[in-house]
Amino acid sequence: MTGVVGAIVEAWGELRIHKLRVLLALIGVACAVTAITGVTALVSMLNQSFKEQTERQSGRVVTLNVNAWSTGEDATPPTGWDAEFERVLERYDITYASRNEWTQAMIRYPDGTRTTQVQAVDADLGTINRIVPEQGRWFTDADEEALAPTLVVNEAFLEAQGLSDLSSHPTVQLGDRSPVRAAVVGVLRDEWVDAEPLAYVLYDQFHRWIGPDGSGMQSGGSGSGAAAQAPMMPAQVPSMYLWVPTDLSTDLGDQIKRDMQAVAPGWQVDVQDNNYNTGGLDRATKWVGIGVGAFALLLGGLGLVNIALVTVRYRIREIGIRRSFGATSGRVFFGVMLESVVATVVAGIVGVVLAVAIIKNIPVERVFGGGIQDMPPFPVSAALVGMAAAVCVGALAGLIPAIFAVRVKVIDAIRY
Repeated sequence: MTGVVGAIVEAWGELRIHKLRVLLALIGVACAVTAITGVTALVSMLNQSFKEQTERQSGRVVTLNVNAWSTGEDATPPTGWDAEFERVLERYDITYASRNEWTQAMIRYPDGTRTTQVQAVDADLGTINRIVPEQGRWFTDADEEALAPTLVVNEAFLEAQGLSDLSSHPTVQLGDRSPVRAAVVGVLRDEWVDAEPLAYVLYDQFHRWIGPDGSGMQSGGSGSGAAAQAPMMPAQVPSMYLWVPTDLSTDLGDQIKRDMQAVAPGWQVDVQDNNYNTGGLDRATKWVGIGVGAFALLLGGLGLVNIALVTVRYRIREIGIRRSFGATSGRVFFGVMLESVVATVVAGIVGVVLAVAIIKNIPVERVFGGGIQDMPPFPVSAALVGMAAAVCVGALAGLIPAIFAVRVKVIDAIRY
């Protein structure tokens, strides 16, 4: 240990003497380490951004999508579908799940009442699909017990109501013959240009306050004549989204399919998952980052090799005197090589610090086209890769000059 510490201290002393000669090379190495560390961290953020964008479309990994369709023209919706949904959640200990029913409802606008697309869901859909409203909030469990329905709408819906934001705490009237007043609590971004008005409502609230025909007539309510005149909706059952563990998704999918099929005679039940494989993308982006960093390190290493060779040639007399006083070939070899290693370690530390500062100040919304909900921490592996690359470059850059220094003969070096 005394020899190793002595060699490192000696190398640091030589660096201080020849600091101007190696400064430019160290700047190149520091920039290279910044590049390889920063690119590795950016690849991690890119993968997270891609993952979240995919989950906004198809749900978390793994989300089971349960659908059912009628096998006959006059089939009626199964009465036990919703009850079995609750039993499935309890039976298989599923934390996040949501029903999803596309329907229509009569909604009052400033220019009159018209039919509007409505999506009846559960509050957990916000977690499963990473839904983040542009304004306001998504549904919460407290909304389930509210004394009036709440809505989350898209921007087109808000504009059709003659509003630009939620500062006035707007409410809208749902239904035609027995309307109810619903509060708008959130606004989502339109998915495309010229989107039609769309409203999200909690599934239980929809069936409690609005009714399956969308007119506001609640099932079992008074006014049988009015109910008879309500438009008939086609027989349908809501889809089900269930976020389940990846390793259990296949078995749970088969069991849930059997359970739901048992309460839906005459209906075909299908279960699909979104267990996509992004390993290829992860590996591709990782190798791209490594390639960029390796090229940058190669350039910095070549500069360091040239400067180290020139420095050793100027120090031939010094090396001969050290050898004459008993310095071994190994001590000279490691002393010269460690000069490059110590230099690149310092440059690597500077490069990692710069990479962290740059990554932490990146405008994520501009670079990735949207915010990242679960921002990954700066990967320690990226810093370790950068430091390891710096040490390797230093060792390789110091190898040739060290071999050259060892081969110098003592008499020739003193005469030089």
